Amino acid sequence: MEKRSIAISLPSTGEEEWLATKGPLESGWLTQGPEVAKFEQTFAQMHNVNHALATTSCTTAMHLMLAAIGIGPGDEVIVPAFTWVATANVVVYCGATPVLADVDPVTNNIDLNDVVSKVTDKTKAVIAVHLFGLCADIPKLQSMLPKHIPVFEDCACAAGASLRGVPAGGLGLAGAFSFHPRKSVTTGEGGMLTTNDSALAETADMLRNHGASISEEVRHKGAHPYLLPDFNVLGFNYRMTDLQGAVGNVQLAKLDKFVAERQQWADYYRSELSDISWLRMPLDPEDGQHAWQSFVTFVDPQEAPMKRNDIMSKLQELGISTRPGTHAVHMLGYYSERFGYKPQDLPGAQSCNDQTMAIPLHNRMIEQDYEYVVNALKSF
Repeated sequence: MEKRSIAISLPSTGEEEWLATKGPLESGWLTQGPEVAKFEQTFAQMHNVNHALATTSCTTAMHLMLAAIGIGPGDEVIVPAFTWVATANVVVYCGATPVLADVDPVTNNIDLNDVVSKVTDKTKAVIAVHLFGLCADIPKLQSMLPKHIPVFEDCACAAGASLRGVPAGGLGLAGAFSFHPRKSVTTGEGGMLTTNDSALAETADMLRNHGASISEEVRHKGAHPYLLPDFNVLGFNYRMTDLQGAVGNVQLAKLDKFVAERQQWADYYRSELSDISWLRMPLDPEDGQHAWQSFVTFVDPQEAPMKRNDIMSKLQELGISTRPGTHAVHMLGYYSERFGYKPQDLPGAQSCNDQTMAIPLHNRMIEQDYEYVVNALKSF
């Protein structure tokens, strides 16, 4: 095979996104304004929710949704042990305790039975992650929990995903999306909080703008723009810029196309790689739409011709970038040292940490790239 160079992920951006920034630059309205408002409205419509609030990142969107319901010291929030560290970090930001639940290595998503086993009288919420774009079964989890414990969605990978006809971000009390460049749609950095709960949305809206009683846009366009708003709560500066909002509006118009393309090539991978006995394919749900933010396989340590990291090293030599799916939070230094976790405490997460392997899947790849990846894996 002639050597190619294939990135694990690349944002699909171009002249249209670049030109979109011209409006905010010429108007002088660079911070949160009309472009962000349009981005929020369109995102809410596409995900069938009543409220969408743009933020600086998915992390800050998750922090807002916990802060908006008053999560604080003495509270516990259950989160999956196999996820990006931010899911647990936002609980610590609130002064609360993250309680790690194991995951199902087949789906990579939170183990519902383990969640139920971790519930105590201190449990104030659960965050379920739609990892790599596959929706966790939020309705089933809600049915298994006491009614007073809300379920939040970490939708970082799940723009365009759905479960039984309900889009991600509208399955739980609130959801948080990411627009990092490794996601299907990007604004560079950026996030979105979604909810159907008007009270939560109102509180989160204040909190993202320092706790101001009215937004900057409303104040500047009002009758008394020279008067500062009141500040009755302690808030944060989590506002998205209008430059990002302008790019987001262009990207969001491409979301359905991006997801459809990713589905096409995920189907190709699943078909072409299915006869490799040591490489387990990710699930494609029958009752929902996978967003395919990443195509994450599982390397069977008993059957694989070499260790996962050695396979990744060989693929790198061939020009194919790979990554572990993500990390097990309980195996990270801060969490193991502060909370006393050992790797074997959460065996599902440990297995995913050690054996998952993401292979390239993004909207900048062409047919020859996918064929090259398949042939490389078959060569083992």
